[in-house]
Amino acid sequence: MTSHLESELRDQPAALARLIEKQLVYAEEIAELFRRSDVQYVLIASRGSSSNAARYAQYLLGRAHRVPVAFATPSLFTLYDQPPRLDGALVVGISQSGESPDVVEVVREAKRQGRPSIAVTNSPSSPLGLAADAVVKLEAGKEQAVAATKTYINSLGAIALIFATTTGDAQALAELKAVPAQIQAQIERSWDDVSALDRLGAVDGGTVIARGINYCTSYEIALKIRELSGLLFEAYSAADLMHGPVAAIGPGWPVLALAPSGPALEAMETAIEDVARRGARLVVVSDVERVLGHGEVALPLVEGVPEWLSPLVAVVPGQLAALRLAQLRGVDLDNPPGLSKITLTR
Repeated sequence: MTSHLESELRDQPAALARLIEKQLVYAEEIAELFRRSDVQYVLIASRGSSSNAARYAQYLLGRAHRVPVAFATPSLFTLYDQPPRLDGALVVGISQSGESPDVVEVVREAKRQGRPSIAVTNSPSSPLGLAADAVVKLEAGKEQAVAATKTYINSLGAIALIFATTTGDAQALAELKAVPAQIQAQIERSWDDVSALDRLGAVDGGTVIARGINYCTSYEIALKIRELSGLLFEAYSAADLMHGPVAAIGPGWPVLALAPSGPALEAMETAIEDVARRGARLVVVSDVERVLGHGEVALPLVEGVPEWLSPLVAVVPGQLAALRLAQLRGVDLDNPPGLSKITLTR
């Protein structure tokens, strides 16, 4: 019997296409908030997988509008009851359920201080959706598996849609519309490729590395592996890894490296060569044959995906790798031990 997780993984292309079709008009309206003369920076509140989407937004919206994109510290708004002044902020709350109390409180505080706010959520009628000035609905449909897949992809898609509409970039919008088909091709490619992970044998933990716009992807893949299999995988920027943590990587340690084409490729290849010299067992995700050749396990990416959209596609081999590692450990894919679908934190 097919799990909800497997079904939802396969539903990702259709879910993203639905988001682009149904939310384009709303994203175009939201563009006016970014153009306000009093907006000097973007502040994002999020938790869990949504925080990995926020990392994508930090790169993409920062590039689009040349303003700082910062992460809120929700505990200042809740536990300490000392919210910072939000002068100049455009506040974005990202929550798949829209029910995380601390994310909601950041957006409510924005309203109290007269600052504009946007909710990115699968549920516009949720507390987050009701608190915000504008909403981009994820259009992911019901997600029953505990581990988020299509809601994560659509969170990235919502950020990409906001990027394309707020910049008025017709080419970017056309490139985004092509991504559902590219995700479909990647799912078909990677579904069989991940069986190569079996050759790693028993795995106790590992490290996921990336640079640049796929920094978010390293965190999401590490999270999915932890959630599904219980294995301790940590994510690092390849640059941060070299500032000390690389000392913990020795012979036999699994390293999953994300190296799509783009400005970060050269730095990633250098990092891959470094950890290879330390004896790491490399799993390489790339669209470049030369780079894939460094890996004991190669997980090829489909070609032709623009670098700014690569996180929507590059996460797929990682999702399927997490699924495969969980299967090898005999985990119930839809009910990983110790997790629930919605986590309420304050």
